[in-house]
Amino acid sequence: MKHRDLIAMGVASILALAATIASAQDAAKTDPDKNKVLFENDRVRVLEVTSPVGGTLKMHSHPAHVLYFLDGAKSTMTTSDGKVTQLQSKKGEARWVEPVTHKVENTGTVPIHAIVIELKDAAK
Repeated sequence: MKHRDLIAMGVASILALAATIASAQDAAKTDPDKNKVLFENDRVRVLEVTSPVGGTLKMHSHPAHVLYFLDGAKSTMTTSDGKVTQLQSKKGEARWVEPVTHKVENTGTVPIHAIVIELKDAAK
């Protein structure tokens, strides 16, 4: 293998690692204007999530959590592996969500308003 090829592989590996680190960020830090921490202790963290029509929540991660919609919403979720899913929810709907790294775009006609209850250690 040529020296140039080894350098290219090294640069590609560094970029992949940087993308992984960037994609695993805390939602309250990536979009503090859209994710407000309402409560936190050693077992759970509760976030209020808002996003205007056409708004996007940057790539971020959640542990296993419950998602509760205060209003109906329509969105497009893109996971860190590139999978795209169209989502629609009703006011008052609750969902269980496994750990995920994703970004979310509000594709509906009303703002997204939801509560996320993240579990820090379900085994306790």
